[in-house]
Parts: sequence; structure tokens; C-alpha cells
Amino acid sequence: MSNADTPLDIPAAGATPPLPEADFVQLFMRHQRRLFLHILAQVPQPVDAEEILQEVNLIAWSKFQQFRPGTNFLAWVSKIAAFEILKYRGRKRRERLQFSEEFLDVIAQESLLQAEMLDARRAALAECLKRLRSKDRELIRQRYAAGEKGKHLAESIGRPANSVYQSLGRIRRTLMECMQRRLALEG
Repeated sequence: MSNADTPLDIPAAGATPPLPEADFVQLFMRHQRRLFLHILAQVPQPVDAEEILQEVNLIAWSKFQQFRPGTNFLAWVSKIAAFEILKYRGRKRRERLQFSEEFLDVIAQESLLQAEMLDARRAALAECLKRLRSKDRELIRQRYAAGEKGKHLAESIGRPANSVYQSLGRIRRTLMECMQRRLALEG
């Protein structure tokens, strides 16, 4: 039997095969910010959250074959983070101010709920942007390009700044109303 044929590499009958490494890397990268914010909601210092995130990343990477496609990646990696946060809290017990485990559990759950809500809002915004007229979508894209300012945009497209601001306000209202309708239908 070769190394590639070890029993650990062969999925059990009916079991979901492990996620390909490239797909895992994409999931891993897509959820880094949300995972960091989830950790940061539970520890007092950003530097501590970054350290915990690095530990979680190492563990998740070493166990990526245990993750199964079709399951919730953020929930899976958040479980790893929960254990790392518990280790961190154990090391910090000597400090004077400590939050109760119950309080920290509520914060952890709330951060996951907020992440789901933000995902729904992001998806609604993406759909609503697709429904805009192409010139409105282009104006929004130009306005929110990195480092762009409204006044500079007005100059570059040859329109008065007031006119551009009014157009942007109208487009934002349209997007907000569209998002509210989509979220109401989903929720």
C-alpha cells in the first residue's frame, strides 16, 4: 500500500471527500476579516486578536482535510477560534478585570449573528447594484474607487459638484430602498 492509499486518505462510503486545497485557500482567505472581527469582539486588545488569529490559522490549515464541503466554514473555524480564545483567557486570568464566560459567550454568538446579517446585506447590495442603470452603477463605482473624492469626480466627468452629489444621493436612496425590500423578502 502506497502513502497515497493509506486508509486516512480514502473517504468512507457515503462520506463527503475533503475539500480541494485551492478551494480551502479561497474559503480561508474570504473569511479572514470576519474571523478576526469575531475574535476581536472577545478579547480586549487588537494585538491579542491578531495573535489568536494566527494560531487559529495554523490549526485550521493543519486540519483543513477535516473540513467538509457544503458545511459552514465560518462556524467550523470559529470553533477552533473558541478553543484558542479559551487558552488565551486562561493565560490572562491573572489580570484584574475579567468578563464572565456567559458574557463572552453572548458576545461570540452576537458577532456570528452580525456576520450573517452583514453577509445578507452585502448580497442584497450586490443584487441591487446589478439592477441600477449602467450610468448610475458607473458613477457609484467611480465615486467609491480608492482615494476618489466627490469634487474630483465631478471635475473629471465635467459636471458641477452639486449635480454629482444630488445624483449620488438619489442612487444611494434607490439602493437603500432596494436592499430593504430584498432583506424584507428574505427575512
